[in-house]
Amino acid sequence: MSKKILILTGDAAESLEVYYPYFRVLEEGFEAVIAAPSVKTLRTVVHDFEGWDTYTEKPGYQLNSHIAFADVDPAAFDGLIIPGGRAPEYIRLDANVPRIVSHFFEANKPVGAICHAALILSVVGNRSYFEGRTMTAYSACRPDVEALGAAYAKETLCVDGNIVSGHAWPDLPGFMREFLKQVKEQ
Repeated sequence: MSKKILILTGDAAESLEVYYPYFRVLEEGFEAVIAAPSVKTLRTVVHDFEGWDTYTEKPGYQLNSHIAFADVDPAAFDGLIIPGGRAPEYIRLDANVPRIVSHFFEANKPVGAICHAALILSVVGNRSYFEGRTMTAYSACRPDVEALGAAYAKETLCVDGNIVSGHAWPDLPGFMREFLKQVKEQ
């Protein structure tokens, strides 16, 4: 039976952090399911590092979601990927997100969290999933990682138990290699 991976995202997700994982999951022969607040055409954004003190943002590609958060049965999935960008800022407010994300920690399934995904993890009620662990995220999210009770790793790729975390889109090759390795070992 093929593995099934949930990608939790919404409008203003970083284009590469959605598309790269989506196509890598498909390339492995697994099913990739994009969940969003509603089934719709999502608008992604392109972030780049152009010498500013922070990243720049431009419109990216459009992408169709497959399922609404309310309809997600997380038990049907073997792993979870949470892309960054600005989507985590608002999708964490959806009442279904804590339920979905918590399942993957309760079941010790692989969770890939890149860039601003730490904002999503902040709504998971059980801090014991993160206490004493090490994670990374985009540098502006360091306070969010530490608020979870995790140590912030300066390395741009970190694996601690079932959590694979990455700093930003340039880390996607290693991020996906480590995430898929965990999925295959399940």
